[in-house]
Amino acid sequence: MFSAPEPVPPRAKFMAGFLNARPGELPALALSFGFFFCVLCAYYIVRPIRDETGVAYGTGFLGYAFTIILGVMLAAVPLMGWLVGHIARPRIVPIVYAFFIATLLVFWALLATGRSNIYVAGAFYIWVSVFSLFAVSLFWSFMSDVWHPDQAKRIYGIVSVGGTCGALCGPLLVQALIRHTGAANLLLVSGGFLLLSLGFHMALRRSAANPANGAAEAMPDGAGVLAGALNVWKSPYLFRIAMWTLAGNFFGLFFTQEQARIFGAAIPGHEERLIMLARIETAVSLLTMALEIFITGRLMQFIGVGRTIMIGPLFIAGALAAVAIGPGVAVIATIMVFMRALDYGLTGPAMRVLYTSVSPADKYRAQNFNDTVIYRGGNAASTWVFNGALRVIGEAAAPAIAIVGVPIAAAWVWLSLDLGGRHERKAAEPVTPPYTKGSMN
Repeated sequence: MFSAPEPVPPRAKFMAGFLNARPGELPALALSFGFFFCVLCAYYIVRPIRDETGVAYGTGFLGYAFTIILGVMLAAVPLMGWLVGHIARPRIVPIVYAFFIATLLVFWALLATGRSNIYVAGAFYIWVSVFSLFAVSLFWSFMSDVWHPDQAKRIYGIVSVGGTCGALCGPLLVQALIRHTGAANLLLVSGGFLLLSLGFHMALRRSAANPANGAAEAMPDGAGVLAGALNVWKSPYLFRIAMWTLAGNFFGLFFTQEQARIFGAAIPGHEERLIMLARIETAVSLLTMALEIFITGRLMQFIGVGRTIMIGPLFIAGALAAVAIGPGVAVIATIMVFMRALDYGLTGPAMRVLYTSVSPADKYRAQNFNDTVIYRGGNAASTWVFNGALRVIGEAAAPAIAIVGVPIAAAWVWLSLDLGGRHERKAAEPVTPPYTKGSMN
């Protein structure tokens, strides 16, 4: 006879219902939440230090910086491909995070001993930009190993709340500690959170591991040095994800550059600009958290992944039309708040769900390639196009790019729907399940 299932405590039932989860998923969901909190808290502690050191390069460095970062990404992708091809998947995150912790200690030693110079500052600026992409990309690669596609639709929004909380906590820690510890010692605090994230990673592996699933510890098959890039090129599904990512970051940085241009011209005071930017950051964080908790998971279940990620391109199309007409401070501030909140809280988690239906190795190599090289490629392309247009046609550059961008955004909407359909078909195919307990199925 089968034993009766253990009763679920009322509090667990309530919490599961509130989070759009199931009671058996709550422990792994809590660990995933804590893991992402620590990763983004570590990043947002060093981000202000990076931004401050970037001042040494001057205002014209942005295009050069993203070009250099793109080059670093291109050099790092073969190394990541080698790791995925020769290291068991559960060990990839600890190895890469340990590398980032070690390099943080190197920068701490240089800053603490007064050996920093413009070259160290430049290296740190580039390092933080690389760290933010690789650390977050590997986190989501691991998540796509832990959660099934149907689970991801429901709980990725809540997992993202952990990152949003970390993004709020990091700057608060900087403000609270900077006068007591100095900038250099904040790197140790960041390293401590990154080390703590490894603890969550190990606990999540133990709690979610299914001993019957040998694929969890198996060597990934056929991962060549450039396998991630090659698979993105060869796979219609992965290639479409890459094009979606490229378009998103092209338009995202375009609006960021427009914000800098409009705010610089319309808001003369340094403190006034800081206040406006701080208000935007607060609004983004609050709106992001509301989306992640109440909307994202339920919306993906109700209308599907494709229609959910379509919301971002639809908003961008409207924002481009507003820029073509001629925005002021209020318009560009509104665009930035909703664009970033939709990215962080809605379309971003939905895009991550797309990777839950790919092969285990491509959850690391292809996703990592799209999150690093393609991501920074969009940033670099946007700076080249925008700066080039400014030199050629001056103040008319932004409206001209916006007018050209509207039909591109329309194609981007179609791409979103196509990706959603392809994901549903791939998710329905029989595949080796992720290493999750039966209670998480």
